[in-house]
Order: sequence, then structure tokens, then C-alpha cells
Amino acid sequence: MSVQINMYEAKTKLSQLAEQAWAGERVIIAKNGKPYLELRPYVAPQGQRKPGRLAGRIHMSADFDETPTEVIKAFEGGA
Repeated sequence: MSVQINMYEAKTKLSQLAEQAWAGERVIIAKNGKPYLELRPYVAPQGQRKPGRLAGRIHMSADFDETPTEVIKAFEGGA
């Protein structure tokens, strides 16, 4: 279900609208009768990225930066 409410009224009912949004209802705030904002619950990102957490577990081949000639030709349309 969806509810649309004008900006002025939304200011006075923000707590109620927030509860509706948390309950799964779609809450649209309108400005001059046209949809302007959508009120949605905040969802925290799944875990923080930590640089270096895979150190020592990923290995690259010694020739990683060397592209074989046939691969280059294939990308250039020559194969």
C-alpha cells in the first residue's frame, strides 16, 4: 500500500509516517501536489570493508601483466 501526503502535513506527522515506512508502507511526500520525496527506512550497509583483510590469501601469477599476443589479436579483431 502507498500513502501520499503533502509537505506541510508531513512535517506535523513525521513520527507517524516513519512508523508507517518501517512497517513496509510506501510513503510519498508531495510538493505542490506532485510526488517529491519517498520516505524509506535506513538500511545499514552489510559490513565495513577492511583493506588488507585478504593479504596473503590472494596470489597473482608472475606473468600477470604480460598479455599473450594471440589474446591481443583476438581483442583487436585479428583472430
